[in-house]
Amino acid sequence: MKSRFIYLDGEIMPWAAANVHIMSHSFARGSAIFEVLSLHETKNKRAVFRLDEYLYRLARTADFLSMKLPISSEKITDAVYETIKANDIYEGVIKIMAYYPQMAVDILPPSGSSLSISVAVFKPGDIVGSVPVRFEEGISLCCSRWSKLDPGSVPVEAKVAANYLNGMMAALEAKERGFDRALMFDMDGFVAESSTSSIFMTKDGELLTPETGAILKSISRKSIIEVANAYDIPVKESKITYDTLIKADEVFMASTTGRVLPVVKFENINLPGTNGPVSAKLHNCMERIQKGDDGRFAHWLFEVK
Repeated sequence: MKSRFIYLDGEIMPWAAANVHIMSHSFARGSAIFEVLSLHETKNKRAVFRLDEYLYRLARTADFLSMKLPISSEKITDAVYETIKANDIYEGVIKIMAYYPQMAVDILPPSGSSLSISVAVFKPGDIVGSVPVRFEEGISLCCSRWSKLDPGSVPVEAKVAANYLNGMMAALEAKERGFDRALMFDMDGFVAESSTSSIFMTKDGELLTPETGAILKSISRKSIIEVANAYDIPVKESKITYDTLIKADEVFMASTTGRVLPVVKFENINLPGTNGPVSAKLHNCMERIQKGDDGRFAHWLFEVK
């Protein structure tokens, strides 16, 4: 990573130089907000997938937490492009963060604090644990004993670091039990999502996914639903029970880095995994879109300028 560069508050600097004090509010209290995006090589150019959607959600998260972003979405867009070019990467992951660098002991950030903005761009594999699972491999999924955060206690739509302790606990449980992912249920016992992925399932050709309210308004989830509609795959968003899940024909997860990942085993139930027709179709559709091969979704790709 010594050859990588990071954008920080208007400056492109070496990866190792991008530091924050250990007593900063966002480090101690988990108040950093963020977005993770994907970068794709498309016909001799580079493009960021749905950049406008991710920047809108970053601003919405800031509003949830009464934060004021120090620069506009247009300036953050410029920072993203600048960081991509500085790292000379054509395929990879982008992470945008906004955080309080000021030192603080109190639960509230210091009065008058301003946010810092950083942009990191890297290839899968640059950082330990950042290599995504391939579609052909599939994943195993278990039920977590940890419930999804109650939307009455924190804004579950917010992409804020503190919220992800919930997902981390579920992921640790999955690892301890020998599974790749853990599925959380909401406080009412309905299917929610995994640590960092949305869940979909099929039954008799219909695509099912949990309705919003107790889950993150995932852009990957939104994209899958819109693609399914475009390809005449019926979609239903609703409250999903455990019984519905275990009777599903196919189950798959969707995320920025994992795209479409078929579940080959749910607890002790074997599933079609990569042989599931709907999972395979949506995976192939997303691959074509992100390579720039489907003109209907060309507006989802933001060329690096």
